[in-house]
Amino acid sequence: MLKIINHALFIVLLTTNFVRSNTNQDKKIYELAKQIENQVINWRHDIHQNPELSNREFNTSKKVAEHLRSLGIEVLTNIAHTGVVGILKGAKPGKTIALRADMDALPVVERVNISFASKAKTIYKNKEVGVMHACGHDTHVAILMGVASILSEIKNEIQGTVKFIFQPAEEGPPEGEEGGAELMVKEGVLKNPNVDAIFGLHISSSLPVNKVSYKPGGTLASATSFEVIIKGKQAHGSKPWEGADPIVAGAQIINNLQTIVSRSLDLTNEAAVVSIGRFESGIRSNIIPERAYMEGTIRALDYDMRDKIYERLKTIITKTAESNGVEAKLILGNPYPITFNNLKLTKEMKQTLIRVAGEENVILARASTGAEDFSYFANEIPGFFYRLGGMPLGDHPNKGFSHHTPDFYVDDNALILGLKTMSLLALDYLKNN
Repeated sequence: MLKIINHALFIVLLTTNFVRSNTNQDKKIYELAKQIENQVINWRHDIHQNPELSNREFNTSKKVAEHLRSLGIEVLTNIAHTGVVGILKGAKPGKTIALRADMDALPVVERVNISFASKAKTIYKNKEVGVMHACGHDTHVAILMGVASILSEIKNEIQGTVKFIFQPAEEGPPEGEEGGAELMVKEGVLKNPNVDAIFGLHISSSLPVNKVSYKPGGTLASATSFEVIIKGKQAHGSKPWEGADPIVAGAQIINNLQTIVSRSLDLTNEAAVVSIGRFESGIRSNIIPERAYMEGTIRALDYDMRDKIYERLKTIITKTAESNGVEAKLILGNPYPITFNNLKLTKEMKQTLIRVAGEENVILARASTGAEDFSYFANEIPGFFYRLGGMPLGDHPNKGFSHHTPDFYVDDNALILGLKTMSLLALDYLKNN
């Protein structure tokens, strides 16, 4: 009986020491996060005002590399074109955790009335476009720079190694180029030292500040871009019967594609989306043009459903074109995999989120038809990807502006929780694995 009591007492003392250790560690991280919060906000503003498109993040990567070097962190540059990797070795041996932030912006003209709004312009697909951080990658970079500062302050207490991955081209590389997480993996970013697990976050304009959300298993969809090239026969606008109209055929193709999800898929299984984002044809009002061009995206949370979409896409495009007397060619892009949160890792790291944000602020989310090339990392090693609330307090989610739009906005007040969660996820993983 005495042995049982002593054993129970030992467990209680062990648990108490663990909690106290976490409490002391958490307090230190919170203090360091508060000290650097304004600097992180300033970094975010600067990056937001100076956005760069995929594989062209030259100034952003330079800023990141200079900061990491100033902390005494080993720095590798020119990974997957403009990627930057920092390696922070703790004083104690242990596993290696990777923390990832994406750096690229989008070809969007900003409309948000803020002091640090982007005025940048560049050439994209032979057109002058605005450039904007319309998906929050500016906050991701600033947060991870801040986490590097925090963890470098306590490197003597770190049990293992932290690899900071600043990734280019999450939105997809330019035509004819490789890039993003897929290329980083190909170039060995998860090796030397070998990474045991990887964490990433994404800020959300529809999730309130001070909240985080996560989902075990499949959390973000597979994404495949596609192009359709339609070749018709040019004619005078007054005599369309002398030609073969690619615009009419294209319009019918777009409408017919919407029946794939609504009529061909079992939506009680998982969600799927087929969207057209670009449709171009013609040069003036009285000419039936020879060609039309469209681009779209396929999203699916189930690979069998995705494959069925591919089949139906090809059939609908080909047969609709034939019925209009035109030719149509389908070009499928390289698909992003489904982003999968490792079940064991998610269960473990959920406890960190609850401890840091408070149980009432940690939301078990549904899967999203958004996509992330973080999936390439999580296909190689256990990964955990979560959302960070960026919607200003008091706003309603239905009234917020979506990602990838000119009015997208997230609150600076979100950044400090990103600092705390990402820092402590890394420390907890290294301590407990």
